[in-house]
Amino acid sequence: MRRVITYGTFDFLHNGHINLLKRARGYGEYLVVGISSDEFNERKGKKAYYSFEQRKAILEAVRYVDKVIPEHNWEQKIEDVKKYNIDVFVMGDDWTGEFDFLKDYCEVVYLPRTVGISTTKIKTDLNEFFRNG
Repeated sequence: MRRVITYGTFDFLHNGHINLLKRARGYGEYLVVGISSDEFNERKGKKAYYSFEQRKAILEAVRYVDKVIPEHNWEQKIEDVKKYNIDVFVMGDDWTGEFDFLKDYCEVVYLPRTVGISTTKIKTDLNEFFRNG
């Protein structure tokens, strides 16, 4: 069984996330999703609308996802690849090259992002909507 892993914050789950999860799952039969813990987001200067537990519950309800794990720091990826016997690491192509160090442990794939959607765009659009009423 081929095992795949991807990571993200997955706040405001949208069709771009679903597309990524579906395509990632297409590389194997078992998909592990690492989601940034609230503490890790804070250290990165990010604030998710939904808590870690809420984002975890939402992702666990997505049919492409088999296991959700917390991401506590950037450095844990090698450990996770080994721990979960990962064959393929998948990320959006906005991260191209950033995780090539994992090629010693598994296949690394960068997938094209879904055009026209991102969590940042959703937040910006909502802020504009409520400002302009």
